[in-house]
Amino acid sequence: MLNSELVSKRFNELRSKSGFTQSQIAEYLQVDQSYISKCENNERQFSIDILEKAANLFGCSIEYFTNEDSEFSPMPIALRAKGLTTEDLETIAAMNKIALNLRYMEDLLKGE
Repeated sequence: MLNSELVSKRFNELRSKSGFTQSQIAEYLQVDQSYISKCENNERQFSIDILEKAANLFGCSIEYFTNEDSEFSPMPIALRAKGLTTEDLETIAAMNKIALNLRYMEDLLKGE
């Protein structure tokens, strides 16, 4: 069972730290801005598809949203959040997904 309060809290923290607005994230996730607001306020639950897409954008694992013991190690990326298009966010998510996979493979080689 998902801890929706933890999911909401971590999603909001990642969005805020990334400098994205709810509207930018909503457009990227192809949902209404009110959906993001309600989920962040723990009035609704994020779907797993939305969390997966958000995890790629934020550069974290889905486990970070759902497991209190999971840690987040941000991807080093510099950008200006204002004026970003949905296409820009999709590109960032694709780069983060590649970086996460690389990090995972490096950990496997280290035997972790």
